[in-house]
Amino acid sequence: MSFSKSKIKTSQGSLQIHVSGTGDPPIILINGGSGPIEGWMRVLPALSAASSVFAYNRFGVAGSDKPASPQDGVAIVEALREALSMTGFKPPYLLVGHSLGGLYAQLFARLHPAEAAGVVFLEASHPRDLALQDYQGKGVKAVNRLLSLFDSLSPHKKFGEVHFVERTAEQIRESGDFPDIPVWVVTGGKENRFMPPEARRHRMQNQLELVVLSRFGEHVIASKSGHFPQLTEPSVVMEAILACLERIRVTSAK
Repeated sequence: MSFSKSKIKTSQGSLQIHVSGTGDPPIILINGGSGPIEGWMRVLPALSAASSVFAYNRFGVAGSDKPASPQDGVAIVEALREALSMTGFKPPYLLVGHSLGGLYAQLFARLHPAEAAGVVFLEASHPRDLALQDYQGKGVKAVNRLLSLFDSLSPHKKFGEVHFVERTAEQIRESGDFPDIPVWVVTGGKENRFMPPEARRHRMQNQLELVVLSRFGEHVIASKSGHFPQLTEPSVVMEAILACLERIRVTSAK
């Protein structure tokens, strides 16, 4: 499936976006690290039928401009807010963050609680997930160091978000409280054979901590999925997002 994409010129450069659907609250799809808009292809049509939807490629991804400054969480959140304002999307938003996008969704909600109606964490990263790399073997660590070296030699890649994940985690810890809004956490249930058992146990604990960020937290296991439930079990992901959407609408109507 192909998506209609356009570009907007922000103060930091051009971003490639997709806009569809009508209704409130707007659903904002926040990709995982280096993930393109197409990663939502199996859920986007159903979401667009339920509300307005905004998806985009962050700086350095697909047709968006290369980043010209460090892409830490605050920079990414503010660039997203500017893009939403420029395209006429008004808060509060239902933020859907996949993988690394979960950090940005959480930071967005903490920094701008009045603009967040709800959050769906989709196989989302937790700030403490950074510690899981301690369980990786020496070979994996060596490859990661080599890739980081290559990136540092590029004038644009050195600004890439992957180099500022620790800073983003710090920004989350330094920010305000998470708002008391509906939260859904979708976790892949398939075993990741590349992750040692101890790391998998800690990661699940981190997933459960996302659930209790709010009194209104719900946890869904996508039993047949790994890290990309939106591709392997789109119905599970759609149901979670639409359930969060309905909770927001019912709550706001009271």
